[in-house]
Amino acid sequence: MSSLISRRNFGKSLGAGLGVALLGGNSVLAQKRLRNISGFRYEVWEDYFNTLKHGAILADTKNRVLHYWSEDESIYHLYPVSVPLTPELTRLGYTEVINKKENPSWTPTQDMLRRNPDWPAYMPPGPDNPMGTHALYLSWQYYRIHGTHDTRKIGRRASQGCIGLYNEDIATLFDLAEVGTQVLLV
Repeated sequence: MSSLISRRNFGKSLGAGLGVALLGGNSVLAQKRLRNISGFRYEVWEDYFNTLKHGAILADTKNRVLHYWSEDESIYHLYPVSVPLTPELTRLGYTEVINKKENPSWTPTQDMLRRNPDWPAYMPPGPDNPMGTHALYLSWQYYRIHGTHDTRKIGRRASQGCIGLYNEDIATLFDLAEVGTQVLLV
């Protein structure tokens, strides 16, 4: 068994409320683990939202994590994510979930096709689809929170504007978030 915890497993355990207990107190090993996962930290929803009506999602593009709080505060999850490649592709501010799709298709924007002329104009649902297995559509046109088939992107600046999660993480978030969930990208 590895002596370091992966970002994926740490995010899941922190979201489940294990956090520091999982790291083993003040041991040298725990200190090494903390340095390895320093981008993951709990946030307080009140610093970003006035209410948790319909739940809340905070996508932190600097630390490359996504926080989710349920409306009744009984559920908190923290996920590692991919974020947009450049500041020009990054939209910041408040939006909300307006639609949810399992097995989404993908149609790149005209700007994406200009930047990447080898890309297809349309990609049906499936294992090679860059939208992954689930997508949350935001009120901003073309912006999504979705899964990814390319797990190397998680934890990196790698997207064309969207927030990407591991497929198993977006499946969980998809079940928790509802149409109307408020979203903030910082």
